[in-house]
Amino acid sequence: MGLNRTATAERVHIAFFGLRNVGKSSLVNAVTGQELSVVSDIKGTTTDPVKKAMELLPLGPVVIIDTAGLDDEGKLGDLRVKKSLEILDITDIAVLVTEADRELNELEKELLENFSKRKIPYLIALNKSDLTENRKEEENEILVSAKDGTNIYEFKERLAKLFPESKRKYILKDLVNKGESVIMVMPIDESAPKGRIILPQQEVLRELLDIGCMAICTQVGELKECLAEFVSPPSLVITDSQVFKQVSDIVPENIRLTSFSILFARYKGGLAKMLEGAALLKKLKEGDRVLISEGCTHHRQCEDIGTVKIPRWIREYSGVCPEFEFTSGGTFPENLTKYKLVVHCGGCMLNETAMKNRIGRAVNQKVPIVNYGMAIAEMTGILKRAVSVFDTD
Repeated sequence: MGLNRTATAERVHIAFFGLRNVGKSSLVNAVTGQELSVVSDIKGTTTDPVKKAMELLPLGPVVIIDTAGLDDEGKLGDLRVKKSLEILDITDIAVLVTEADRELNELEKELLENFSKRKIPYLIALNKSDLTENRKEEENEILVSAKDGTNIYEFKERLAKLFPESKRKYILKDLVNKGESVIMVMPIDESAPKGRIILPQQEVLRELLDIGCMAICTQVGELKECLAEFVSPPSLVITDSQVFKQVSDIVPENIRLTSFSILFARYKGGLAKMLEGAALLKKLKEGDRVLISEGCTHHRQCEDIGTVKIPRWIREYSGVCPEFEFTSGGTFPENLTKYKLVVHCGGCMLNETAMKNRIGRAVNQKVPIVNYGMAIAEMTGILKRAVSVFDTD
């Protein structure tokens, strides 16, 4: 998967914030070298967040996000501001665009406090520097001009320093070594996308190839025969969560076993909290509310995992009938206190920042959270085995 085909969830999300008519959209266009956003002297031209996946050297694959002005007015303006602030949930790097010929106002100062509270690295772009000669740069500031291109290259260099290579994470680089064999069990059933494999499987496969491992892909029906071909056991078996029990019964105990979903729980920073959430499945009571949330939207099928299989398995495992509610895509409730448990998908379509914010929201409101794979492993009695691959963490 080349850089130009990097999944959105794996790209650094850079969001531009500011008041109306400070030149956010003009600066976005200057930075990207494209007419990404409509530019006008009329206040409020940008109404909804505009996103663009692209390559931004020297940073690499990014998602650039242009937002509506934070001083928008009226009922519609309030909704636009709300949408803009929601972008903070997915922001890896924030840019406050302001004007070089004035000091920051209260709205802008509040936004900087929000960045700091959320621990989002940020840069203040003092735009329209061509209109003033007296402004000096202070910490986290850079003088730029979207109009004449002043310091645009330097601005991109400064952005790159806010997300150094050392911050990039890996899915399983610490679990396997070059030359080792890894089996990936990937069922191709009615829920599998036609003509392709799902994103977590793509990303794991690519990382295994980058490490220099020998990756063997198979389905459950061929797994036993596949294992019999090995002279020395494979280093690791990674399976789709939905066939966890069948795979566990086939794979000998001396071979490490985990799932794509559990790998992503660790990758997105939620393994420890989701282990706590898994323990709550057995403690559910009749009528407890359970939120099942997915980070993407897709066509629901008759045996959809989120709306059909997971609820059925939870009822069978807990012996009670909880009340289930469902969300998908960008929708995730601000208030989770009415729920006894949140069961979330693996989050492959959400960047790490977004997933951590969802986990953090649940933790702060004292609502346990677990993802699909860890819930399935718990309900099939193999969670302890599945997470033992991380014993060195």
